Amino acid sequence: MLLKLKDWPPGDDFSEIMPGRFKDLMNGLPLREYTQRDGRLNLASRLPDVLGKPDLGPKMYNAYGSAAYPSEGTTNLHLDMSDAVNVLVYVGTPFAESEDDSARCEEEVVAAQGAIDECDDLTRKRMEEDLSCKMGALWHIYAAEDADKIRHLLRTVAEEEGREIEGRNDPIHDQIFYLDVELRKRLLAEYGVKGWAILQCLGDAVFIPAGAPHQVRNLHSCIKIAEDFVSPEHLAHCVKLTHEFRQLPETHANHEDKLQVKNIIFHSVKDAVGVLSKETAV
Repeated sequence: MLLKLKDWPPGDDFSEIMPGRFKDLMNGLPLREYTQRDGRLNLASRLPDVLGKPDLGPKMYNAYGSAAYPSEGTTNLHLDMSDAVNVLVYVGTPFAESEDDSARCEEEVVAAQGAIDECDDLTRKRMEEDLSCKMGALWHIYAAEDADKIRHLLRTVAEEEGREIEGRNDPIHDQIFYLDVELRKRLLAEYGVKGWAILQCLGDAVFIPAGAPHQVRNLHSCIKIAEDFVSPEHLAHCVKLTHEFRQLPETHANHEDKLQVKNIIFHSVKDAVGVLSKETAV
């Protein structure tokens, strides 16, 4: 059993509960014009205060590591309607409290090191040269355009295993699969789909585009903070997912449009037209 705490705080604003931590986090985020709440390229910032704005975070995710269980994910494969940046702020590596624990800790450390083999040459070079790099989590991220192919594979696997995906449910949105090594090999062989394996070390920020299927396996115990945003580049995926989520059962967590995509588009265009009108008048 893997213990984890996700989407904290569930209803309150992080900036009000922990204002100091919130300020430190926002000051440290890269690509500030996208990732700040008032960033010029964060289209969610265009929503007026009179509207109830969507909760884009930041949110905290805490979970123990599972390096010794490569077929089990900390977060199963899913996709999000908005873009996100995820920062790893703490990594807890195993340590032996007694002689009996030393073998188990060594096994977990060795298993975590094996994740490096899944990554690209640049990552392997980084881990060889930077001995202070403290690895925490392994991500697999896929292109949004490959979501339907992945969905087809998962439905096939569910049928082979005798698992029923009922009615309008969706194998990605339901977060019921983690693509282990065998499934990733099958995805490449049968569908020609290959994602990106990203090793997240302490202090690293991972960007996840809207609509991109992704999954996470903590190699060690981790605390991550995620901030969502809406970029102009991926707005089309946001719109597509709004219609896709609407087809889910009414009881599904993703059924309603929590992002308010249509409002975001309207007020973004309104602001743009206002700027152009002023330029024309001058």
